[in-house]
Amino acid sequence: MTDLERRLSGLDGPPARPPVLPEADVSYTLHDTPIGRMLLATAAGKVVASSFGDEETMTHRLARAISPRVLRQSAPLDDVRRQLDEFLAGHRKSFDLAIDLTLATDFQRLVLADLPHLTSYGRTTTYGELAGEIERPKAARAVGTALGANPLCVVLPCHRVIGASGALTGYAGGLDAKRFLLNLESKS
Repeated sequence: MTDLERRLSGLDGPPARPPVLPEADVSYTLHDTPIGRMLLATAAGKVVASSFGDEETMTHRLARAISPRVLRQSAPLDDVRRQLDEFLAGHRKSFDLAIDLTLATDFQRLVLADLPHLTSYGRTTTYGELAGEIERPKAARAVGTALGANPLCVVLPCHRVIGASGALTGYAGGLDAKRFLLNLESKS
């Protein structure tokens, strides 16, 4: 069995499609950061969104995918906000958060599954290299599309994936945010 098959089967880490969260209230908050306003959300004790998406679109997605009870309340997200602020200030290199990829498609889960391990802090990879890692060497554009819709931006470091030429290409928070994150990590 290949590493990819083990990951997809759940024998070596989380299964490709995590179990659907039991219906639970979704708590969310808007959090201003040096890279822009982010919507952070949690359900059943797991982070389900760290997104640059607009509030209305994201709360509708959360209501459809997880629970119709989407409540704007920041207290359940205190630890998420603290860790994000520490990361963006250069005081943290990784996150210690339980996450859930309920908002991701099957292909996004495949792409995102090992992203933190393939692109450690301060290191980058290319869309093509990531496509090769998931055993889809011709799917570089599809990988880019999947990363562009990453529901857990920054927490799952899609900003560390760049074009084959080294160019910064697309990022949900904009290229200035991507540049900020890569510059922050290069200083360590």
